[in-house]
Amino acid sequence: MPQTIAAPVHHELVIKKSRFLACVQPMADRSGAQQVVAALRAQHPGAAHVCWALLAGGQSAAVDDGEPSGTAGRPMLDVLRHQDLEGVLATVVRYFGGVKLGAGGLVRAYTDSVAQALLQAEKIAIVKLRALRCSVPYALEGFVRREIDLAGATLDEVTHGNDVLFAFSLPEQAAAALVTRLSEGSHGRLAWHDDDLPPQ
Repeated sequence: MPQTIAAPVHHELVIKKSRFLACVQPMADRSGAQQVVAALRAQHPGAAHVCWALLAGGQSAAVDDGEPSGTAGRPMLDVLRHQDLEGVLATVVRYFGGVKLGAGGLVRAYTDSVAQALLQAEKIAIVKLRALRCSVPYALEGFVRREIDLAGATLDEVTHGNDVLFAFSLPEQAAAALVTRLSEGSHGRLAWHDDDLPPQ
């Protein structure tokens, strides 16, 4: 199950006088990541590189920022992938210490910086929610409320009109079972709205 992290975590690594300042933080999209990177450049004007990797679905990115191609952004992204993370940005600000590390040394430094920061991270599972809407006659309102409650779903809205309209959400993997219980328990008197209905 994919996970994200609860809050930003930091780690500093010093290798042959070069300082690697790593930060790993929750991030939903590339524009947010670019804002963070721009802020880091402003905070660290003397840094040689600000490398970053974003793992966020179709907006993922790996940026070497002047380091030899494939020695910074890609290894950082690989660490995030290896830990099954999603919606996470890793940045490493490098202050050059005067000693070249070579391609292998750079890959290890950027990999270790991110991996060490992640050791301190609180990981939280990403639960995909399914939003559902249905309407029932007033006589079935209590039944629907009980089933929603038993399933641990969140009741988002209840509207009383000709019928009672329920809007609720729950983890995707639990949706099909609740839909079945509601449909069977209402004996055909429950109507689902829009394209909310998950495949059975």
